[in-house]
Amino acid sequence: MATLLMAIMIGLLLLGFPMMIPLIVASVVGFAMSFDGFGQMSTFIQQMMGGIRPASLIAVPMFILAADIMTRGHSANRLINLVMAFIGHIKGGLAISAAASCTLFGAVSGSTQATVVAVGSPLRPKMLKAGYSDSFTLALIINASDIAFLIPPSIGMIIYGVISGTSIAELFIAGIGPGLLILAMFSLYCLYYAHRHQVPTEPKASWPQRFSAIKEALWPLMFPVIIVGGIYGGIFSPTEAAAVCVLYAFLLEFFVFRSLKLAEVYQIAKSTGLITAVVFILVAVGNGFSWILSFAQVPQTILETVGVNQAGPVGVMIAISVAFFIACMFVDPIVVILVLTPIFAPAIQATGLDPVLVGVLITLQVAIGSATPPFGCDIFTAIAIFKRPYMDVIRGTPPFIFMLLVAAGLIMAFPQIALLLRDLAFPD
Repeated sequence: MATLLMAIMIGLLLLGFPMMIPLIVASVVGFAMSFDGFGQMSTFIQQMMGGIRPASLIAVPMFILAADIMTRGHSANRLINLVMAFIGHIKGGLAISAAASCTLFGAVSGSTQATVVAVGSPLRPKMLKAGYSDSFTLALIINASDIAFLIPPSIGMIIYGVISGTSIAELFIAGIGPGLLILAMFSLYCLYYAHRHQVPTEPKASWPQRFSAIKEALWPLMFPVIIVGGIYGGIFSPTEAAAVCVLYAFLLEFFVFRSLKLAEVYQIAKSTGLITAVVFILVAVGNGFSWILSFAQVPQTILETVGVNQAGPVGVMIAISVAFFIACMFVDPIVVILVLTPIFAPAIQATGLDPVLVGVLITLQVAIGSATPPFGCDIFTAIAIFKRPYMDVIRGTPPFIFMLLVAAGLIMAFPQIALLLRDLAFPD
């Protein structure tokens, strides 16, 4: 049955259908095969509704709305100006600023695609003017946006936490270490690139300019303080933190910066509603599809066939990394998390792996896959935003993908990269 369902999904994808259609069709066919027809279809509907019932999923549209408000406002530019004021003058400083800005904006949005838009739109013209090639610039932006999937708040971690029953608060703090590791690796590569290609440096900002940049960025910098400080200070839950972020973003952009007008609320809400609808449809159908696979014992069959259950913790982590990385090269990250997480759940439990460590690895791999050819979603976001051909967008990606895979290997070899902060914040 698994082979047939996979063939149906791949066939419909190749025919150009959006991801939700292949998932729905495969789910319905799988249900009919498992239950001898459609007489008990209400059971499948109940499973779908159960997928979007967890209260923690409320955080997803909240963070999407907050990111939409900030992307349209001044928060992103103020964060970029802050980074540029301090490191823009060093060799490769503009490129490092792009990577650091993606990290900072990721800490206030949780969305890779929002980060591509918010950071890439103002910085790409500056990098091209400074002498960076377009292929390097595009590759840096779409791959540095992966850090937004790791730095809290992370929509991917919320979905994984809901599916696996893992603490979202623990996942959030565990993503900080890997995110900073990737930023450091990207920064070193930017330094190497700038020296090799003799890219000119930017003028050095004066201290009054730096103080001015700090002052302007103080308000946006409160986002990670609110999220991380509020959650780990016990003030509110991750879901409540999302609601607070929306309120803070609204007050900041509409009344403090006055970058947006109240008349724009409708368009912002409409955009958020459309994205949220797609996400929740995928979550609902993905939960139903996972239930069908579990009912048919497909996960157990697959794991026994490839011998994952006997591979030990390291072997399971490698199998998870490979499976999620390859899947996200073709399919939306949320769908991959929904479908593959239940498949590997028995192996994770059998080997005693820390579910938080597994969540960080899965989130990193789906982020890498999102920026990897042939169908990584961030690639097509860059194509749409920057109006560049497909080959131009992917040409410079191999070095960054290699570094991201090295980062995944380091996390598997040294789990404390992800778990140190978690263990400090949650000593029990």
